[in-house]
Amino acid sequence: MSFPAYGSYRDSGMKWLGQLPSHWKSGPIRYFARLESGHTPSRQRPEYWENCTIPWFTLADVSQLRSGRTTYVYDTKEAVSEIGLANSSARLLPKGTVMLSRTASVGFSAIMGRDMATTQDFANWVCSADLLPEFLLASLHAMVGEFRRLMMGSTHQTIYMPDIAKLAIGLPPIQEQTAIAAFLDRETGKIDALVEEQTRLIELLKEKRQAVISHAVTKGLTPDVPMKDTGVEWLGEVPAHWNVYSLRRCLLEHRQGYYSSEGYADSGVKLLRITDLQQYGRVEFTECPRIDHNAGIDEFLLKLGDFVFARTGGAGTFGLITELPEPAIYASYLIRFRLNPSAYPRFLAFYFATDGFQKELKKNIHGGVNQNVHAEDIKSQFIALPPIAEQVAVSQFLEAEIAKFDRLVIEAESAIVLLQERRSALISAAVTGKIDVRGLVSAEAEAA
Repeated sequence: MSFPAYGSYRDSGMKWLGQLPSHWKSGPIRYFARLESGHTPSRQRPEYWENCTIPWFTLADVSQLRSGRTTYVYDTKEAVSEIGLANSSARLLPKGTVMLSRTASVGFSAIMGRDMATTQDFANWVCSADLLPEFLLASLHAMVGEFRRLMMGSTHQTIYMPDIAKLAIGLPPIQEQTAIAAFLDRETGKIDALVEEQTRLIELLKEKRQAVISHAVTKGLTPDVPMKDTGVEWLGEVPAHWNVYSLRRCLLEHRQGYYSSEGYADSGVKLLRITDLQQYGRVEFTECPRIDHNAGIDEFLLKLGDFVFARTGGAGTFGLITELPEPAIYASYLIRFRLNPSAYPRFLAFYFATDGFQKELKKNIHGGVNQNVHAEDIKSQFIALPPIAEQVAVSQFLEAEIAKFDRLVIEAESAIVLLQERRSALISAAVTGKIDVRGLVSAEAEAA
């Protein structure tokens, strides 16, 4: 749908705003709203943190804003006391104040749904009668490029308050701001509903994909084959001609990975890590670091058909080596398993990816903070194994089915990206006056 433009424009003098409708004002936000910074009462004064009743918005609350679809915020994880507020630079700001995160998580914004205070990580604007909070919020949503330009620092990015004070907006008359806010609320609501539909579709596709894998590797591809009870709760019944035994029966050997205290090198063999293990056992060597090819390292070299399992830092994560572009070894927090000819590696990869196998394996996790799983815990897991030809057939079937699901997921994800781009473009066009929505809003209001 196309929207009309205004009759005449003028140069705003600001790059991000560009041409503005001739009758709009423009200038720093602080010309139209009182700029406030938050603060944190001293943690060295325990009395400041007793009887805390005042909502206090911190970086721990930014998760509420990350979607970009939040208009009002009401809840905070922390609170401050009246005495703490009185003895700091923080202020109790009124309902309707517009906040912007300016440190660490930069550029997230919302309107206070009730009176609250914030930390120094936020810039806050208390709007005058000439500026509608909802219009300012929409303008901030359109200023991503400005925030990116102003951010300072590498690991801990910040927009400093002098730069915050220079942030500028276009300002139509208040009735026009109200019309723009109403238009955006309606149109972005439609887009958000479509995004939600696509998100639900992706979840359903992933659930269906997982169910297809689980059924194929535990029931086979023939619906009327005789079945038998495995005695294993999560497996239930499997085809009668399948063998049920522990994984150790399929293994030739296992070995814990290579440990080096010397760090990475510019040349040498690649080192496979947990972060290089992908969904369904796929392995990506592109980002693997290198270590020197020292004496004694050859026993850790990977071969085609090897499995590696995470033993700590992600128990249950695994990878199947289906290609080796160049020599590679595996890190000490991985365990390598080498199969005997009774098992087809790709079939086992699908089997290991089932929810049932993963849940059973995680029952054996040891430790508290540093959780880990032992090689014996993995080897003792039960599997149901068909003849090798059937393992190959099941694997080929699943490769084709997963490719179909993956295509549908990619299509849905692409649709979400396009919808989000349209949402951002619509907000930007409305708050910079590139489209005139006044007639649209009033016409719909009359029709209602």
